[in-house]
Amino acid sequence: MEHQAIWAIAIFLLTYALIISEKIHRTLLAMVGAVLMIVLGIIDQESAIHHIDFNTLGLLIGMMIIVNTTAETGLFNYIGIWTAKKAKGNPLTILWLLALITAVGSAFLDNVTTIILMVPVAFSITRQLKVKPFPYVFALVIASNIGGTATLIGDPPNIMIGSAVKELTFMAFLQNLAPVAILILAVTLPLFILIFRKGLKTSNALREGMMKMSLNGLISDRKLLVKCLTILGLTLVGFFLHQTFHLESATVALAGAFLLLLLTGEHVMERAFRTVEWPTIFFFVGLFVLVGGLIETGTIKQLAERAIDLTGGDPLFTSMLILWLSAIASAFLDNIPFVATMIPMIQDMGSMGINNLEPLWWSLALGACLGGNGSLIGASANLIAAGMSAKEGEPISFMKFLKYGFPLMLLSVAIASVYILIRYF
Repeated sequence: MEHQAIWAIAIFLLTYALIISEKIHRTLLAMVGAVLMIVLGIIDQESAIHHIDFNTLGLLIGMMIIVNTTAETGLFNYIGIWTAKKAKGNPLTILWLLALITAVGSAFLDNVTTIILMVPVAFSITRQLKVKPFPYVFALVIASNIGGTATLIGDPPNIMIGSAVKELTFMAFLQNLAPVAILILAVTLPLFILIFRKGLKTSNALREGMMKMSLNGLISDRKLLVKCLTILGLTLVGFFLHQTFHLESATVALAGAFLLLLLTGEHVMERAFRTVEWPTIFFFVGLFVLVGGLIETGTIKQLAERAIDLTGGDPLFTSMLILWLSAIASAFLDNIPFVATMIPMIQDMGSMGINNLEPLWWSLALGACLGGNGSLIGASANLIAAGMSAKEGEPISFMKFLKYGFPLMLLSVAIASVYILIRYF
């Protein structure tokens, strides 16, 4: 067993290092790492499949289908132009309004999806007003990660924690994480204006041009929009009530997705399946198997024992350790593989004498979601926004993002620390 544990750690760390280097696509690396775990006998195929969290995958696929189908109606373009008109073409007002819309959107759609929808909106506005797009893209990313912290479905780490711990319902996430997410957003929005105010100036002529743009004709398919919004509304109600009906969140999301496809027909179904981000889904699959290898060899149990030795099993000290460790690690590693590693570790702590694990789960969720704002590779939403920005001829460098993102991340985690201390201890 000892040499198998060494092999499991070696494969995991090598995969991780290559993911950070960004030389090869992370989905390929995760899947190759997973296959190696099985081929080398560290984990058998049956156990590997058992470690894949199909609830997380189902929830992501269901929400991607609903949101991508809604995007075809032109709704999100409409929201962008409407926002700019409400802000009277003022670049700074548009910045914080778009950030606010993104934060709210990320709480009820996942943040990757929200970024995919909102970044093109930001670019269409910055082209009209002839201002630099970086402040907008950066603000959208930060706001999406803060907003995504608030609910079970907002950010992949929360989806994974909710799948692993059945008592943590949609309502539990909302009650425990939404208050601190709102507080952090309220502190962050004015800071965006403070940081970027000098670079965001435009001429009166360009502002007037923006005001003259018509909203008519932006919604391309009203019938489809009605169907999408109805199903989206029903799906959100389903998330609030899923525990009452003993349904998993994935069942609710997939039921909504397939009901929508049933109402819209085959031509929409084929497009919807093409727009699902399959590389992200398979990245998760590979990751679950990689972590499964660490669980099967007892590596994670040993890490949990070390952490409890370090904190003496004190719940407050353990919560703070998890919060800050998650935040700093998630800033420089994608928060998804980090959370996949931490979940079984916290579960093992429960069997070692820490009776109330709830503050530890909230610490992990806050650390991983907020820590994602620390650097360009901290969260999936960041990488997707950077990719879209590069396609528009505006690449975002690692150091530029770090310069603005890391201090904001430290501030948000400090606020979260005070919140955990006051609320749970």
